[in-house]
Amino acid sequence: AYGPANLQAAYALPSSTGGKGQTVAIVDAMNDPTALSDLTKYRTTYHLPACGTANACFRKVNQLGSVNGPFPANNAGWAQEISLDVDMVSAICPNCHILLVESNTSSFNDLSTAVDTAARLGAVAISNSYGGSEFSSEVTAQSHYHHTGVMITASSGDSGYGPQFPAASQYVTAVGGTSLTRVGSTFSESVWSGAGSGCSVYMPKPGWQKDTGCHRRTIADVSAVADPNTGVVVVYNAAFYIFGGTSVSSPIIASVYALAGNAKTAISGSFPYAH
Repeated sequence: AYGPANLQAAYALPSSTGGKGQTVAIVDAMNDPTALSDLTKYRTTYHLPACGTANACFRKVNQLGSVNGPFPANNAGWAQEISLDVDMVSAICPNCHILLVESNTSSFNDLSTAVDTAARLGAVAISNSYGGSEFSSEVTAQSHYHHTGVMITASSGDSGYGPQFPAASQYVTAVGGTSLTRVGSTFSESVWSGAGSGCSVYMPKPGWQKDTGCHRRTIADVSAVADPNTGVVVVYNAAFYIFGGTSVSSPIIASVYALAGNAKTAISGSFPYAH
């Protein structure tokens, strides 16, 4: 499984110098009571700069933005997701600040409230490692994922072909998944068959998408490692795990935006298409 040095080498990232002054937000549901201690163990293990509440590098808030809570109920499944997301930000952008916003439930209403809070609290990039079936009112509901000067990423899903929301939003970078393999010091990537993809049923095609494969919004925009067979190391509840899925790739891409330092000038998910 891959640690920070592997991921930084695979994508040729300026992780040691970039990202200063940038805040990456993680939006997830429920509470992870060991988020900070697990983050500390991960960063200590891989010799990354300290990141905690003492140096204002790490903040955990509820969906309304309070650092004092009340926080949602503990949930082991979501806590693993939180640990994964926080560790990937650490791996890609160790100089970034991390803002963890925990929504009360996994409902769209609560998660979208948490996204609005993350933008209000100054995040330059917001990762959303969740998704669900598309719905007819999503064209209106996507307003929660539209914040000028904030790059928002969303996982495309782990069940293969088929669109999901919020990855279908016109305002996000929909992040798919790859298999990342290493031979010696050389990395190569191929499509991971589990990565979500497809044509949105409801979302109009953004002007920056020029493909002819879909009449409406095409998913995904960019991809990064997600194959569990070429997974990443994560610390959860003081133990080491190997995780995969587009829950890995979404925070990676959000952190790449933070490293680039140009989120405030990019428009929705259009930036990769210009390059």
